[in-house]
Amino acid sequence: MAIDPCALVARFHRAINELDYAVIEDFFADDARYASGKVGGLAGREEIMVAFRRYFAEYPDQVAEDSLIEQVSPLAARAVWSLSATSATTGAPFKRRGEETITFNVEGKIVDVAVTDYDALT
Repeated sequence: MAIDPCALVARFHRAINELDYAVIEDFFADDARYASGKVGGLAGREEIMVAFRRYFAEYPDQVAEDSLIEQVSPLAARAVWSLSATSATTGAPFKRRGEETITFNVEGKIVDVAVTDYDALT
């Protein structure tokens, strides 16, 4: 069965914007990896979800928008995005732009996320 990595990325990002943790968690394979300059390297669905929950506890109003989602291989897509949020702790606004390449397995589960920040505008 062929997958559509662009459609999967769009659905994954929609679940993040909706803070639908059940859907977010279901996207990740058990042994998924997530790498970002902001959070470092994470290994496994459980560790990734702990980081997601911690981040969204601090930035619960985050809204992200994709300006581009493009297929880069049969199992991967690259998304260019921007986001804005407010810190629950300080009330300070937070803006960020970057891209991520998300790789799926043949079942459509995320096995790798590589995030590159263009900048962090706070």
